This record gives sequence, structure tokens and C-alpha cells, in this order.
Amino acid sequence: LQTMSGNEDDWLALKPQEPSPSQCCGSGCKPCIYDVYEKELAQWERAKAKQDKSLLMEKKEQSNNSELNPDTFTAFNISSVEQLTEDTYQYKFELPGNSSLQLSLGQHIVLRGVVNGLEVQRAYSPISPVNAEGYFEVLMKCYEAGLMSQYIKTWKKGDVVFWRGPFGGFPYQPNKHGELLMLASGTGLAPMLPILQSITDDEDDETFVTLVGCFRTFDKIYLKPLLQDLARYWNIRIFYVLSQETSLEKLPWSYQENTYTGRLNEDLMKTIINSCRRRPFVLICGSSAFSEDMSNYLKAAGIEESSCFVF
Repeated sequence: LQTMSGNEDDWLALKPQEPSPSQCCGSGCKPCIYDVYEKELAQWERAKAKQDKSLLMEKKEQSNNSELNPDTFTAFNISSVEQLTEDTYQYKFELPGNSSLQLSLGQHIVLRGVVNGLEVQRAYSPISPVNAEGYFEVLMKCYEAGLMSQYIKTWKKGDVVFWRGPFGGFPYQPNKHGELLMLASGTGLAPMLPILQSITDDEDDETFVTLVGCFRTFDKIYLKPLLQDLARYWNIRIFYVLSQETSLEKLPWSYQENTYTGRLNEDLMKTIINSCRRRPFVLICGSSAFSEDMSNYLKAAGIEESSCFVF
């Protein structure tokens, strides 16, 4: 009988590592990092049973052909970094030639970071139009204690980072809904923007949109010039709800008539829904607490769950 001990160590070194909970972004990706691990583990077990390491060769951890892939991470270069508010940044990533990411509307991609030797994964929705060529852009908020934030804060132009995807998405079809009511808190604005831009880019799409952006203060509203441009379209309305502003007097006059102070509560939700031109289909994106509150207010306003989509 041949001795297995030295060989056994070799095989153990090749065994895939089970992901830690921090590596799962919790967004319900298909395949999830755990699915990828199960697949690699089965592959390793097959190879070990046959004592044939070449069976492991097809496993590719990351690819460099800049084609986004749900199973493996792909390297992308950062082409610009722009700070939007004290804790929010807009990053632009290069795509080779005039290629585009091939995302459908509202889809997210997953970023991999390594912080203090710990691998972390988080999901983000690109804010660039889905047909953007040669680049894509992502809005990111950095949190004081966030692991991924510590990694993102170190980024500079020219750095390489790894993404996989795409996942999820809202199956948007032009003119399917009379009106979309978009409820976004902070960076929850991200998945709404490609949908808005696809509506304004398509002359035949006559969907009405009411976007409600919830921010703490006026200074914390992201991408004001872009939102102001979108609000000029005949079928787009944008409201702001500023939880920490006490009065509208200091705001530019162009914002005063479509801004509310305080929180987006049940009464304000009813007011907004009553002002919609058609019965709305609702898109929600924000923290889990925000999504839960919005769902409750919508229910109170008579909007059924089947008329809502939560990112």
C-alpha cells in the first residue's frame, strides 16, 4: 500500500476554504459564494477520489478578461474617484474598448475586499446607464466601522479591484406600469438611476415616475445635477424628504416646493400616493428598517405587496 500521509497534506492544502459569514453579502445572489464553495468542494472531492490533481485545473479564482461573471471575480481598474459628500464617493471603473457591463436594470454586482486578512463581500448597484460603453460607475457610502469601508477608503485612481455578477434586478418593461413610485434612502438611489435613465432615453416609454429621495440634510443629497436634469422631463417628478432639516428657508428656491422636512411617515406617504397621476407600482431601496417602514406605510395607504418590489 502506498503511503498517503505526505500526499494527504498536499490534498488538504488544495481543499477549498469554506467562506466565512463576512464573505456573504446577504443579497440572495445566485450563485451565492456558498454555492461556489459547494461546487469547488465537490470538484476537489472528485479529484481526490481519483488522485488526479489535473481535475482541479478548471477552477479559476478570478479572470482578467474584464467580462463580468457570476461565478468568478474579474479585475477592473479604477479610472476616477470623486467624493460626493463627507462619506460618499462615486467610483468609475474602466471597461475594455467600448464594451458595456451587460447588466439589466437594477441589477447589482458583488465586490470582494480583503481587510486585515479577512475577506469581505458586499453588493452594490452601478448607477451608470445600462448601455454605458467603456466604463461603469458605482456610488459607495463609507461607514466609520464598516470592514468594506476601510478597504474602499484606500482606493485611488489606477487601483485594481475585483467584482462578480450580475445578480438580481427588477424586470422592468417600458409602459408596463402607468407610474413607478421610487422610494430611496441614501445610496438606495443607486438602482433607481439606470431605470430612470432608460425611461428618459426611450421616447416611446411614457411611464410616469415619482422618485422620493430620503436624506438627512440638503448637503447629503447625492448627484444633484443629474437629478435636476432628470426632473426636467415631462414624466419625472422628484421629491426630497430631509429628516434633519427643520426649515426649507435656507434651501435654494428651486428645491423648496418639492422638499419635505422630517421623516417620510404614513401621512406623507398618503399625500405622495394621492398626488400620483396613476396607481403606482412601488420600488423600494434602503436599509432593512427603511424597507420595512415603507412597506407598512404603503399597506396603510392601500398599496398591496404585489405592487411593490424591494431591492
